[in-house]
Amino acid sequence: MTEFFDAVQTIPLIRYSLLAGIISAFTFGAVGSLVVTRRIGYIAAAIAHSMLGGIGAAFYFGRTYDLDWLTPMLGGFLAALLSALIIGWVSLRASEREDTIISAIWAFGMAAGILFIHYTPGQKPNLESYIFGNILVTSGSDVTATFALGILVLLLIALFYHKLVAVCFDEEFARLRGINSNAYFLLLLAITAVSMVLMVRVAGIILSLALLILPAATASRFSRRLWVIMLVAIGLTLIYNTGGLAMSFQLNVPTGPFVVICAAVVYGLSFLVKRKRA
Repeated sequence: MTEFFDAVQTIPLIRYSLLAGIISAFTFGAVGSLVVTRRIGYIAAAIAHSMLGGIGAAFYFGRTYDLDWLTPMLGGFLAALLSALIIGWVSLRASEREDTIISAIWAFGMAAGILFIHYTPGQKPNLESYIFGNILVTSGSDVTATFALGILVLLLIALFYHKLVAVCFDEEFARLRGINSNAYFLLLLAITAVSMVLMVRVAGIILSLALLILPAATASRFSRRLWVIMLVAIGLTLIYNTGGLAMSFQLNVPTGPFVVICAAVVYGLSFLVKRKRA
């Protein structure tokens, strides 16, 4: 472990990765708790996979028209947000079945991303870090973006906490109390989309859902109070991100998959512990 602490002090990329993991843990834990409580993990998965379309489009249009400002992460952010709003609107307004539109967006995003990459001029981009995650390529600007977006998400959760709680636990009751449940459902999907963008660097598109869900799912086994679930989920995500980064560095294994496996093992072990409702 001494080698890892030495690397943190001497190698900027390792230091940036550690900072990104610590900062993002607060966002992941808080948003993941809302997602688990509202039971919209499948929607979060569709949002995550649709990001590939935005990433591919950013590569294609950025190179074709020399748009330096159109970064892959910006493309992924726009695609995730658009997907979240479309799913939310269809779920609330249209007669189409929710699972149908979710599946359609999931498949369309992945297919569009692959096609955009295929037609991108020049050397084809390596999507592996976006699909499977590679926190070790985190830069100083990534840390700044993670911090800024994370603060935005946490502020929104803090401002509308009680309304989000009402919508997550009993949407019908919230509506009877005069809360615009549709608007707060869309807000929940939007902050989930932002969280998915932050998570791509850590676990990638494929594994991001697990890192969002598993800590909150583990915490929810021992409490029904949302604020307790959030605190425990944040603590677990901090342990997974920092401990997983350190251990994967020592063992020379990919960080994202290693972190997710650790989270899955802890979740599995939680079933061996008697549940306590607090």
